[in-house]
Amino acid sequence: MSFSARLVAFEVMQAVHNDDAYSNLLLPAAITNAKLDPRDSGFATELTYGGLRRQGSLDAVIKACSDREDIDSAVHDVLRIGAYQLLFMRVPDHAAVSETVDLARKVVGVGASKFVNAVMRQVATKDWPAWVDELTKDLAPVEKLSIEYSYPVWVIRVLADAYKCDGETIKPILEAGNTPAPISLVARPGQFELADLLALPQVEKGKWSPLAGIMKRVDGQSMKPGDLTAIQDNRVGVQDEGSQLVALALVNATVDQPESSWLDMCAGPGGKAAILAGFAPQHNAQLTAIEPIAGRARLVENSLRNAPGDPQVIVIDAREFETTQKFDRILVDAPCTGLGALRRRPEARWRKQPSDVAVLAKLQTELLARAAQLIKAGGVIGYATCSPHIAETDSIVNDFMKNNPGFELMDISQALPQLNLPTGSTAMRLNPVVHETDGMYLALIKKSN
Repeated sequence: MSFSARLVAFEVMQAVHNDDAYSNLLLPAAITNAKLDPRDSGFATELTYGGLRRQGSLDAVIKACSDREDIDSAVHDVLRIGAYQLLFMRVPDHAAVSETVDLARKVVGVGASKFVNAVMRQVATKDWPAWVDELTKDLAPVEKLSIEYSYPVWVIRVLADAYKCDGETIKPILEAGNTPAPISLVARPGQFELADLLALPQVEKGKWSPLAGIMKRVDGQSMKPGDLTAIQDNRVGVQDEGSQLVALALVNATVDQPESSWLDMCAGPGGKAAILAGFAPQHNAQLTAIEPIAGRARLVENSLRNAPGDPQVIVIDAREFETTQKFDRILVDAPCTGLGALRRRPEARWRKQPSDVAVLAKLQTELLARAAQLIKAGGVIGYATCSPHIAETDSIVNDFMKNNPGFELMDISQALPQLNLPTGSTAMRLNPVVHETDGMYLALIKKSN
């Protein structure tokens, strides 16, 4: 593989670690700018995303092979790139060591490259299973899982609690978070038909959503979604099936009165809003989408630019949104830790801390309370997160129900029959192993007449 592919991975990882950049936003542009061919593009993608996901594991090995307490950020990322090739990719040891040392000379200098060479040779003395045995022999079970699967301990505990797992049954969940997600597409309603989506090259039917297609891999490669004309002109979007199901459940929920207005309270980047906007005219309703961040609001506008009807985008914090209007359906896709979407967000597990949860829970509570003020009698609120964390899901909804006697939880199995949920289910918590989607959560809350 080319030096350019490794350099792309290094530059993206540096931006993630030093500038809080998002790898999924930077990497495609970096690959294009470097003019990488498909083979090198795939290599750079695996190296970047894999190195970020496996950062905890790699750092444990690097620490065991180095006598330095502190390693410069650039040197550390060079070592992560090299160690990932040795331990998790089928790159010959000599090539991984040699190419990593060459990268070090280029980006951190000759002096640092000697240190990189020494550490890499130590890393290469064992394969990954042997390193796991050595690094975890004196650790508690959850700490062993943390090294082996590369997750913070607190995240493992949260996921085990949410999915009711023990030390063994949590392993497939952790492995799923380390496995790249398939590219899931959505035929935006009112703009594109599923039959036309499935007629596109390398696209097969999704598993759960009636709007979904999955991009097939051919010879280990997927087409770039951006190469599809239907994506370029915005009739098709890239969207996980779990995310699609959240919007579809709200659309399918029974409302007790003639409708006129729907609200998406946390609309960015716009995927769910596009689904809602596509169905709103069928219910004689118009969608209003709220997003507090101007840049994300522009993404929402782009997602809605060909949508039927006349959807409106307003840049404001939903908690401060003042209106005399009441809404028939409201989606509260609340900001959260994102622990259900780790396979799509390689660095996310390292960015969140347990202390973030309380701050987010306060915001989630306030957003749901504002939705309660804006919903019509007989209308439905969909409360969703891309996290399965109990503190961000069941606890928020249960507290809301205790404090708001005029609301009732709906049977979500009726809104999403394709999931075969037990009758009477009052929440959806998608499992990345069972459903092969992100770990989305949804509760449907109806205001009594």
